Amino acid sequence: MTTSRSTRTDVVSTVYNLQRELAATVLGVTDGNLKVLDNQVDADFHVRGNRIELTGPAHEVSRAGKILDELQAIARRGHVISAETVKNVISIINVDTPQSVSEILTGDIIARRGKVIRAKTLGQKEYVDAIDENTIVFGIGPAGSGKTYLAMAKAVQALQTKQVSRIILTRPAVEAGENLGFLPGTLNEKIDPYLRPLHDALRDMVEPEVIPKLMEAGIVEVAPLAYMRGRTLNDAFVILDEAQNTTPAQMKMFLTRLGFGSKMVVTGDITQVDLPGSQKSGLRLVRHILRG
Repeated sequence: MTTSRSTRTDVVSTVYNLQRELAATVLGVTDGNLKVLDNQVDADFHVRGNRIELTGPAHEVSRAGKILDELQAIARRGHVISAETVKNVISIINVDTPQSVSEILTGDIIARRGKVIRAKTLGQKEYVDAIDENTIVFGIGPAGSGKTYLAMAKAVQALQTKQVSRIILTRPAVEAGENLGFLPGTLNEKIDPYLRPLHDALRDMVEPEVIPKLMEAGIVEVAPLAYMRGRTLNDAFVILDEAQNTTPAQMKMFLTRLGFGSKMVVTGDITQVDLPGSQKSGLRLVRHILRG
């Protein structure tokens, strides 16, 4: 990368050389990825073949160079680069993490029918690493941040690699007050509305026709939290979703179900508590205790 200063002392011009075999992947169709970069960085980009002339404030030109370095590293690993990839790279570089951005964004968890599930942000990568390194993990954050989805992906990965022998997915049926016996219909008909989001996520990761067989064999279990009482969950990857809607007693009951060789992930959004009346959230209480 060669640099020269313009007549303005705060502006520099730099020529960035892309590897010829990576240029098309990095730049995108009709330079679409470069256009995203141009909108996100306060510098001018002019492309000639595999050469990009960058002009702008020194710190912005330097940042653009780092972003292009990471995009090349991702392309070098054989990954497709989309506009979303560019935005994810920029958001991670803005945090100034010591971790390699390309390693964060290319750490595949599972893949099915060409769809790869992986962390897309630094926070998600830290979350996935925490699941790998700890027996119990609490994922607290807003809807859409990938808490449950990534936990499900890690559960499927653990099952596929024989780290566990079964997956147990549960959530409190708060709308029914957990009193499912008073609802009409069979057990499956009663609990399906509350557990449907977990079923939907599972279908993204496991062949749909295989899921009933796994459930019949007890390898995958999806059940309301009330059905965890009195059990010891050994050799299992257990996910408690919507944990903000557990009471302290329910949270204690759940956490004490942990058995040998098992891993637990508890997810929830403490800003979306739907417990009736003045009942306290078990997830809020746990967070308070762990924070000391």
